[in-house]
Amino acid sequence: MTVDDSGSGTGAHPASDGEPGRGAGSVAGASAARIDRVEAHDRVDAHPDDSGDDHDPLALRLEQLILGAERRYTPFQAARSAGVSMDLASRFWRAMGFADIGQARALTEADVLALRRLAGLVEAGLLSEAMAIQVARSTGQTTARLAEWQIDSFLEGLTEPPEPGMTRTEVTYPLVELLLPELEEFLVYVWRRQLAAATGRVVQAADDEEMVDRRLAVGFADLVGFTRLTRRMEEEELGELVEAFETTSADLVAAHGGRLIKTLGDEVLYAADDPGVAAEIALRLIETMANDETMPELRVGIAFGTVTTRMGDVFGATVNLASRLTSIAPKDAVLVDSALAEELTRTGDAPASEAEAAEAAAAAEKEGEEPPTYRFALQPMWQRPVRGLGVVEPWLLTRRDS
Repeated sequence: MTVDDSGSGTGAHPASDGEPGRGAGSVAGASAARIDRVEAHDRVDAHPDDSGDDHDPLALRLEQLILGAERRYTPFQAARSAGVSMDLASRFWRAMGFADIGQARALTEADVLALRRLAGLVEAGLLSEAMAIQVARSTGQTTARLAEWQIDSFLEGLTEPPEPGMTRTEVTYPLVELLLPELEEFLVYVWRRQLAAATGRVVQAADDEEMVDRRLAVGFADLVGFTRLTRRMEEEELGELVEAFETTSADLVAAHGGRLIKTLGDEVLYAADDPGVAAEIALRLIETMANDETMPELRVGIAFGTVTTRMGDVFGATVNLASRLTSIAPKDAVLVDSALAEELTRTGDAPASEAEAAEAAAAAEKEGEEPPTYRFALQPMWQRPVRGLGVVEPWLLTRRDS
């Protein structure tokens, strides 16, 4: 989005209200009433193609179907209609991930409404301007990835021409027409569910400070030797492997009460409020991948501590430590930091040592009671320096049979 809206004229003149100037051959020097009449005429009579771009008619039809409206506004006209400055409108649009479009008349009533809503939240004092831009950015980044995935993986597989002589584009329009309302409702449903879950976690925080900087268990799971695989495998095979890894990881993380933060091809990052949940997910990942002959070995590192959350991502020393532990973990093994080991011991999920477990079992037997059961076993490893984090003491996490 740019700040110029010149018409057929060649010169640009500053507008009296501080907005970008109009072309000398259009409405420069006209009264505000005249400007409003000209822009209203532009909106009503504008043809989707009048920006001068040579667009594919089917692409324009698809765009209009998806957006639910025709192109009517230039960026300046959209900002003016929404009642926001051109500068703020540009920042909102760039935050949402949309490219500058120059003087093209390519925006719709929905674009105007979106600008009006964001600006209204700021004017009402519900959001600061910086927060509104952050909302635009986080929403844009998340939905951009979703849209790319749906086009690349979903529609591509469904638009194979059913009959000889038909093109993929001829199949796409009716398919989108049928799927769009269903996918839209499903998207809103999932978003509300996720919002409810996230809100529940926040309101259960011990204090206001913990709502932002929280104590979480953070885990990285990394495919071993992935770089070598990229040299040996065909692109399609590699894509299938990555998709299988991400899908399996996402399912396991969700099923056991964790949250998938992001995927990085050969690596996934997840978090859990409960250290025991994070440990269980790590071992399940190792066990599941080990039983799949198509998958390379996996290694996992987990750390527990204060984490800063921003825009759905996590940051801080705890995250860095989890990453470092993953890089030094043996194949098909889980390394945890001392803080997580202490939490597992404190909650009774793991004994402090095998000697302690044996003593507890002997004492229980003497009293005629059931011996304590533990989910995990912890074995201290050699202390070692870790770049940027000093000396750390990793613990090898395994599943305990009894």
